[in-house]
Amino acid sequence: MQTEQLIAAAQELSRAMQALSFAAPVAFTYNPLDYAWAGHEAYIRRFGEGQKDVLYLGMNPGPFGMAQTGVPFGEVAAVTLWMGISAAVGQPARMHPKRPVQGFSCPRSEVSGRRLWGLFGEMYGEADAFFAHAYVANYCPLIWMSESGSNITPTQLPREQVAQVDAACQRHLVRLIEVLRPSCLVGVGGYALKQLEVAAAQFPDRRLTLGAMLHPSPASPVANKCWPQKPRQQLCELFEQAGLPHLLPHH
Repeated sequence: MQTEQLIAAAQELSRAMQALSFAAPVAFTYNPLDYAWAGHEAYIRRFGEGQKDVLYLGMNPGPFGMAQTGVPFGEVAAVTLWMGISAAVGQPARMHPKRPVQGFSCPRSEVSGRRLWGLFGEMYGEADAFFAHAYVANYCPLIWMSESGSNITPTQLPREQVAQVDAACQRHLVRLIEVLRPSCLVGVGGYALKQLEVAAAQFPDRRLTLGAMLHPSPASPVANKCWPQKPRQQLCELFEQAGLPHLLPHH
């Protein structure tokens, strides 16, 4: 069963991440595939079956999204109300006081998740209509924080640590492409697109259309100004290029 393959791949990725240790500037590391596994497994079981035309890839979890629910871009309201998922969530062994994990009780909204799932809701209506042809994953499942609690992105890690993370995350990404068999790979932002380009090179005999959509982060002035018009336009152009007219939203 396809969902079992995805679950096994995610568990393998989680074990690989748990085996890594991180030095300064990292003071705290959260792995939602560990303490929020129930949410992630529920997401896979609910939406992971069937061949997917499109694989969307994010970078790594946000503190009020996947860090709380275990679901990629998993803003609590989007996960519960749109996807119909709820699950018991534990906590990391070491937690920064400014970045508590409250699971599905988290009162904060993850803007990136609210924007991304809101866009897909506008384009396709019900969650099942979106996931019938698409799947969303994060490249890396870990969240890193400094002593002050500020977010550390993968690009800010020392080079040798990046190499360890990339080895496991690329292995998982290649496995996702093998299992889901997408023809269109969409990076949510430029970083994710670069990772997709690396993984796509493992499939020289497959026709894959690659592209990026605007990242929904509130730290992006362009996203704050042009969401959701710009990403919607980017996706429509990509789907036309990939020969996926059935994915174009109804006007």
